[in-house]
Amino acid sequence: MVNAFSCLLKKKVTGNLPVQDEEVERICREIKREIDARFGRSLAIRELDAGSDNAAEIEINNLNNAYYDVERFGISFVASPRHADVLLVTGAITHNMAIAAQKTYDAMPSPKFVVAVGDDACTGGIYRGTYAVLGGAEEILPVDMKIPGNPPTPLQILTGLLALMRSAQKKD
Repeated sequence: MVNAFSCLLKKKVTGNLPVQDEEVERICREIKREIDARFGRSLAIRELDAGSDNAAEIEINNLNNAYYDVERFGISFVASPRHADVLLVTGAITHNMAIAAQKTYDAMPSPKFVVAVGDDACTGGIYRGTYAVLGGAEEILPVDMKIPGNPPTPLQILTGLLALMRSAQKKD
C-alpha cells in the first residue's frame, strides 16, 4: 500500500509537452483564411475508407483530438457526402468498394474535391496489382490532391489541405 502512494507522490518521469505546436497553428490559421474566402467559414470533410489498413484513419482521427482540434478553424468531419466539400479517400480502391466510392462522390454537391490520403490511396501501395484491388483513388475518382505517406502525419494532412485550398482558389 505504501508503494502505491509513493508512486502517486513522487516526481513524474514524462516530460512536458508544448501546449501548442506553432507550425500546426500557422498552417491552420492559413487554412482558415482560405476556407473563409472559398467556402464561407466552414469546410466539411467526408472520409471514405476504400480498403485500408486503418493507419491513415488513425492520423485523420488525430485531427479531432485536443492537440490539433481542427474544428476551431472551421474544419469538420461529416457523416453524409451530401454535406461534404472534400472527400478524403484512404486505402487502395478494392473491387468491392468501387461502386460505393463512386456513389459517394456522385452524392457530393459541387464544388467538390477529392484528396487521396496515404500511399495506398495515392498509388494502390503494396496492394497494387493484386486480384482484389483496382489501384489508387484516381482509378475511379478525379483526385485533386495526393498526400503520400504510410501513414501521413496530421501535419502533412493539414499541409495537403492547405495546398488544396490554394489550388482551388487559383481555379476560380
